[in-house]
Amino acid sequence: MGGNFRVDTGAAVDPRHFNRKFDARCEAACVRRITVHDTRHTCATLLAALDVHPRVAMQILRHSQIDVTMNVYTEVTSEATSEALKRLGRTLDGS
Repeated sequence: MGGNFRVDTGAAVDPRHFNRKFDARCEAACVRRITVHDTRHTCATLLAALDVHPRVAMQILRHSQIDVTMNVYTEVTSEATSEALKRLGRTLDGS
Protein backbone atom coordinates (compact mmCIF):
# COMPACT_ATOMS: atom_id res chain seq x y z
CA MET A 1 0.00 0.00 0.00
CA GLY A 2 1.44 3.33 -0.93
CA GLY A 3 0.44 6.77 -2.00
CA ASN A 4 -1.34 9.63 -0.33
CA PHE A 5 -5.00 8.92 0.27
CA ARG A 6 -7.61 10.42 2.56
CA VAL A 7 -8.41 8.12 5.44
CA ASP A 8 -12.09 9.04 5.46
CA THR A 9 -12.82 8.64 1.73
CA GLY A 10 -9.84 6.89 0.18
CA ALA A 11 -9.58 9.68 -2.38
CA ALA A 12 -6.14 10.76 -3.60
CA VAL A 13 -4.59 13.81 -1.93
CA ASP A 14 -2.58 16.34 -3.92
CA PRO A 15 0.72 16.69 -1.99
CA ARG A 16 1.02 20.40 -2.85
CA HIS A 17 -2.45 21.08 -1.45
CA PHE A 18 -1.62 19.07 1.66
CA ASN A 19 1.61 21.05 2.18
CA ARG A 20 -0.21 24.37 1.78
CA LYS A 21 -2.79 23.30 4.38
CA PHE A 22 -0.03 22.08 6.70
CA ASP A 23 1.83 25.40 6.36
CA ALA A 24 -1.35 27.35 7.10
CA ARG A 25 -2.04 25.28 10.21
CA CYS A 26 1.51 25.78 11.47
CA GLU A 27 1.13 29.52 10.98
CA ALA A 28 -2.28 29.59 12.69
CA ALA A 29 -0.86 27.66 15.65
CA CYS A 30 2.14 30.02 15.83
CA VAL A 31 4.59 27.11 15.70
CA ARG A 32 7.77 26.85 13.70
CA ARG A 33 7.13 25.22 10.35
CA ILE A 34 8.89 21.93 9.77
CA THR A 35 8.52 19.61 6.82
CA VAL A 36 5.78 17.01 6.81
CA HIS A 37 8.54 14.43 6.49
CA ASP A 38 10.07 15.70 9.75
CA THR A 39 6.74 15.13 11.51
CA ARG A 40 7.15 11.42 10.69
CA HIS A 41 10.55 11.39 12.43
CA THR A 42 9.02 13.19 15.41
CA CYS A 43 6.16 10.72 15.55
CA ALA A 44 8.54 7.74 15.47
CA THR A 45 10.69 9.22 18.23
CA LEU A 46 7.67 10.01 20.42
CA LEU A 47 6.28 6.50 19.95
CA ALA A 48 9.65 5.06 21.02
CA ALA A 49 9.72 7.34 24.08
CA LEU A 50 6.23 6.07 24.98
CA ASP A 51 7.51 2.47 24.76
CA VAL A 52 5.19 1.67 21.87
CA HIS A 53 6.21 -1.67 20.38
CA PRO A 54 8.33 -1.11 17.24
CA ARG A 55 5.97 -3.22 15.10
CA VAL A 56 3.06 -0.97 16.13
CA ALA A 57 5.11 2.12 15.27
CA MET A 58 5.95 0.51 11.93
CA GLN A 59 2.24 0.10 11.19
CA ILE A 60 1.39 3.64 12.26
CA LEU A 61 4.09 5.04 10.00
CA ARG A 62 3.11 2.61 7.22
CA HIS A 63 6.62 1.27 6.74
CA SER A 64 7.06 -2.13 5.12
CA GLN A 65 10.29 -2.87 6.98
CA ILE A 66 11.03 -2.53 10.70
CA ASP A 67 14.59 -1.48 9.83
CA VAL A 68 13.30 1.73 8.24
CA THR A 69 11.23 2.56 11.31
CA MET A 70 13.95 1.87 13.84
CA ASN A 71 17.14 2.87 12.04
CA VAL A 72 16.02 5.73 9.85
CA TYR A 73 13.06 7.37 11.58
CA THR A 74 13.48 6.77 15.31
CA GLU A 75 15.90 8.72 17.48
CA VAL A 76 16.56 7.88 21.10
CA THR A 77 16.75 10.88 23.37
CA SER A 78 19.62 11.23 25.84
CA GLU A 79 16.98 11.37 28.59
CA ALA A 80 15.59 7.99 27.50
CA THR A 81 19.09 6.55 27.36
CA SER A 82 19.86 7.87 30.85
CA GLU A 83 16.62 6.44 32.25
CA ALA A 84 17.26 3.05 30.64
CA LEU A 85 20.74 2.91 32.18
CA LYS A 86 19.32 3.82 35.59
CA ARG A 87 16.71 1.05 35.29
CA LEU A 88 19.41 -1.39 34.24
CA GLY A 89 21.54 -0.39 37.22
CA ARG A 90 18.62 -0.86 39.63
CA THR A 91 17.92 -4.28 38.12
CA LEU A 92 21.52 -5.40 38.40
CA ASP A 93 21.67 -4.13 42.00
CA GLY A 94 18.57 -6.16 42.80
CA SER A 95 16.59 -3.10 43.93
